[in-house]
Amino acid sequence: MITSAIWLPATLLAGLFQAWRTAVQQRTRKSLSVNAAGLVRYLYLLLTGASVPAHDASFWLFVAAGGLGQILATNLLILAFGFRNFVVGTAYAKTEAVQGAFLAMLMLGEHLSPLTWAGIGVGVIGVIVLSTGGQRMTPLQMIRQLRQPAALCGLGAGFLFALTVVLIKRATFAVETPDRVLAALTVLVAALALQTLMQGAYVVLRERDQVRKIFSSWRVSGQVGLLAATGSAFWFTGFATAPVALVRAVGQVEVIFTLLFGHYYLREPLARSEFVGMLLVGVGVVLALLGSF
Repeated sequence: MITSAIWLPATLLAGLFQAWRTAVQQRTRKSLSVNAAGLVRYLYLLLTGASVPAHDASFWLFVAAGGLGQILATNLLILAFGFRNFVVGTAYAKTEAVQGAFLAMLMLGEHLSPLTWAGIGVGVIGVIVLSTGGQRMTPLQMIRQLRQPAALCGLGAGFLFALTVVLIKRATFAVETPDRVLAALTVLVAALALQTLMQGAYVVLRERDQVRKIFSSWRVSGQVGLLAATGSAFWFTGFATAPVALVRAVGQVEVIFTLLFGHYYLREPLARSEFVGMLLVGVGVVLALLGSF
């Protein structure tokens, strides 16, 4: 159920800021490891400090599970790339929107209109076209690819990303406030704190040489942290005020923003298949929105 009209601008801005963060974060990858580059997403925001309003006993359980799920999902996606099949791993990870819709229906009782379901499907196809780089993969070929470790890791990543969103939304219900935006921001602060602790501990214990590099790259890393936190604030606001699947469906505009940042900010060329993929994503977003009215 949609509880506030703020969900739509929040979701669109979330996609914009996440794409912007991804573009800036590419610069940190020149000097930082994968885990260190991920850590700056949380660290630089938390250095400003924040407080957490009253909440019930289940709050930290859902926040911790959601934060850990996101970290594990990212690791599975990296594993998929490690099997030397970036296309297959990415394509299956992009089923997150569909998996999230089913999980939200089962765990949160959320229901969507047939038109919104159609929008989710079209959007997922568009994202898969983008992730495959124009390579043709028929439905039968995609089923056959399920035997590959990259496909299994991709599906696992998509499932965990979807589960993370459901757990994060469930955590907002545990915050003792009628203000859904405040509940979303409360969960955001708590999630960032726990993720910083978990991933920060790993970097300190296993990649200690990266600690100095994180702080020496503060100019760019600080931008990444600010953009990531702002994007997450908008995402969490969207999830707290509208159905998870609807937010994810509309939030697929992120891939369009990402391609535009890649072209105009990182000077990467756009292929014909990317234009087709962007068109499909755009159609999916429109259908999802029409189905929500």
